[in-house]
Formats: sequence, C-alpha cells, structure tokens
Amino acid sequence: MRLYRADGRHQWQGELRCGLPLPLPAETFNAIVIQHAAPEELDLLLAECARVLMPGGRLWMTLLNRYSPYRAHWQWQGARPASMARSRVLLKRHGIRCQTVQYYGPLWSQAADAPGSGLPALRALCVLEAEKRTEALIGPIKASRAGWSRPVVT
Repeated sequence: MRLYRADGRHQWQGELRCGLPLPLPAETFNAIVIQHAAPEELDLLLAECARVLMPGGRLWMTLLNRYSPYRAHWQWQGARPASMARSRVLLKRHGIRCQTVQYYGPLWSQAADAPGSGLPALRALCVLEAEKRTEALIGPIKASRAGWSRPVVT
C-alpha cells in the first residue's frame, strides 16, 4: 500500500484516503518504508507504524542529512527534515529498535585530489533500518501428572 501527503493538513491519500490513525488492523504489515517524514508529526506517524507493524517486521526511514553540504540544494525550497537523533529516540520509544544507519549520496572530501576518501556522515541522505521488537512471553511449563495414590475416604 502506498500513501502520500495530500494537500490538506494531516491527510493521506493513495490506495487509501485517511488521516492518522490509519484505519487498518494492528500488526498488518511486515515492512514499512517512510520517506522524508515531516518532523512535526513524526511522533504520531511512528506510533502508528509501530501499531501496524508485525513483531519482527522491518521499517526503513529516509531522512535528508542536516549536516551534508548538499543541504544547500533543498533548504531554499523550505524543506525541514527531522533530525536523525530525534528519529532514533522516537523509534526506541515506540518499541522499534534501530539496527543500522547508512548514508547515501556523493562523498564530500576535504582534499579535492582524494576521490573516495570523504566522510560518509556528510552524504546527502540517511537511511535508518529498524526492527519491531517484542518481549518474549514466558514459555509453557511442563505440567506434572495429576494422580491419586489412594482413594479419598470421607
């Protein structure tokens, strides 16, 4: 299912037209991809993702890197990306454990003559990969066999 922001505030459209919370049953999806979520509703969106994500399900979240020199290309358009640190805190709060952070985009190096030796954290895009973790219930305990050694006399 693909959803994207509609013109109205807090509205989503695509295969489904709705607002948050999504009109979907809990633990419906095994994988969710979020691209460039608005920071003002990130907490509510991640709470809803945690609700509809199956235990053991994966979530990938792309964020524009605030520290990249590439930000000059999108700042003039008014883009305000969520910070990676806040996104990780919110994921953890909602029971989704961030496993890896990867950076994509051009490498920016300090020396112009050293291609490929740039700092990966300065790339244009961050991708957080996370997994919904649930606590394991206590397993079943083997029941002892019930029996009577002698009849009960009253």
